[in-house]
Amino acid sequence: MSAWIGRTFESDVGWNHLETLVDTGNRMAGSDGERRAAEATRDALEAVGCRNARLEPFEIQGWTRGSADVRAGGSTHEAIALPRSPSADATGELVDLGYGLPSDFERDLEGAVVLVASDMPEHYGRYVHRREKYYHAVEAGASAFVYRNHVEGCLPPTGSVGTDDEPIGSIPAVGVSKEVGARLGRRFSGDAVTVSVDADIAPARSHNVHAELGPDTERAVLLTSHVDAHDISEGATDNAAGTAVVLEVARALADREGDLDTRVHCLVFGAEEVGLVGSTRDADRRDPERIKAVLNNDGVVRDRTLVCHAHGFDGLVDAVERVADRTDHPIRAPPELNPHSDHWPYVTRGVPGYHVRSSTGDRGRGWGHTHADTIDKLEARTLREQAILLTELTVELADAETAIAHRSPDAIAEQLAAEDLAEGMRVIGDWPY
Repeated sequence: MSAWIGRTFESDVGWNHLETLVDTGNRMAGSDGERRAAEATRDALEAVGCRNARLEPFEIQGWTRGSADVRAGGSTHEAIALPRSPSADATGELVDLGYGLPSDFERDLEGAVVLVASDMPEHYGRYVHRREKYYHAVEAGASAFVYRNHVEGCLPPTGSVGTDDEPIGSIPAVGVSKEVGARLGRRFSGDAVTVSVDADIAPARSHNVHAELGPDTERAVLLTSHVDAHDISEGATDNAAGTAVVLEVARALADREGDLDTRVHCLVFGAEEVGLVGSTRDADRRDPERIKAVLNNDGVVRDRTLVCHAHGFDGLVDAVERVADRTDHPIRAPPELNPHSDHWPYVTRGVPGYHVRSSTGDRGRGWGHTHADTIDKLEARTLREQAILLTELTVELADAETAIAHRSPDAIAEQLAAEDLAEGMRVIGDWPY
């Protein structure tokens, strides 16, 4: 086992691809940069020994950023549009709802401009996603939505709105920095403010990247990430690093192909950041019984300790524990559901799926979804170390002796309800049942 580990510790393949992706420029879903990043990933997978590397195009609702701002009291305040916001102006009374918990919206908000924070209080039992806050505002009759970052540093946050049925949101939505949000709340709560968004909305095309390793078995382990990123930054942690890890793991697996009892399908999605479009398309077309497991990398390399969210699949927890014991390296495997990445369209169908990320101790996304999501936050050492662990985990999943039972969709729905996630998913149009 030591020879392939040594080669991985010496490899620059993943880090070089990370640099390629962040230097591509704008990788927004449907952009030319996203296409070029997908092409580069296809070519890189082929170069490390994967077979049948190819692109699968699909149509999406395109959205291109223009200008955005918040105007109040004769002054203009910096903002960025949230992707898939409609191009519109809206004026209303500014109402600061603090964290924007579901109960905070239980008041008269007809015509209001709602201001909410991007984080949650530590005492609250679950994470409330941006889109849940947005659609609570829509349901309450708000005229616009202002999303205030909780991370200091004059960093307005991005992140999409919209649903599968209506990809463009109902009311204009912008992100503002923690500092701008504090100023707006302090000076203009109860006053009339205007939120303006300008965006180009037109059909576009995205791509999924496919490649294979291992034997030609009926079932497959899916090794996944997403290649698109928000257009305001390099998208280094979210999610060039995940795609770089997939490539580094694929390189190591090509070195260990004889250890694979099950085919490994490398699958790098497009259009994740605008509603998991690429992964949903793929999951819709597959027989769930022909997928042994999904290992989705989104948020890796940010810190040294891996977290493999196991979504209630006991077999996934067991596989992580065996790898952690074998490598004498800590890996966490919480069993709770974590719905907001490309594993989720498979997990809703009962397919065993991990969401793999780094444990940072931060609340929320940290630098993610801001201008500061840049490669200088990452280290090659961490990428190589996590690639070793995830290679071993992929081989473990592909082992003929590793049995991981699927779950029924009803069981996933019951867990969503038990973890207080069901109502929020209904609000944002993501309830899959």
